[in-house]
Amino acid sequence: MSDHIIVTTGIYDAIKDTLRRKKVSIGEEQRLTEELRKAKQVLRRDLPADIVTVNRKVALKDHTQNFEHEYIFVPSTQEKLKKNKHSILSDIALAVVGYKVGDVINWPFRNGERKIEILRVEIWEG
Repeated sequence: MSDHIIVTTGIYDAIKDTLRRKKVSIGEEQRLTEELRKAKQVLRRDLPADIVTVNRKVALKDHTQNFEHEYIFVPSTQEKLKKNKHSILSDIALAVVGYKVGDVINWPFRNGERKIEILRVEIWEG
């Protein structure tokens, strides 16, 4: 697994803002704070294609609940759950943002810790 996440400065700032507004659980707040401390910030054009970020279609396997699902992560203003478009600041996106294909993350969701694997990341141009 990656020892640090890779994010654009915009995503880094959005996560910091989410933390400041207390939009996450205590466990998530501690984990995100730690991840941001070690995060590598890059320009959008320098972000590898296999990293989870905004405007990417991501296939995840939840090993804890034993299911696979594909998500489209979009800016918060474009979230449309009926069309499977999830905010990059949603719980599932915050758990995997900055990680890459093949990473397995143990994440402290509000309803308990879950083990999530990133199977696929594709650029989504909606």
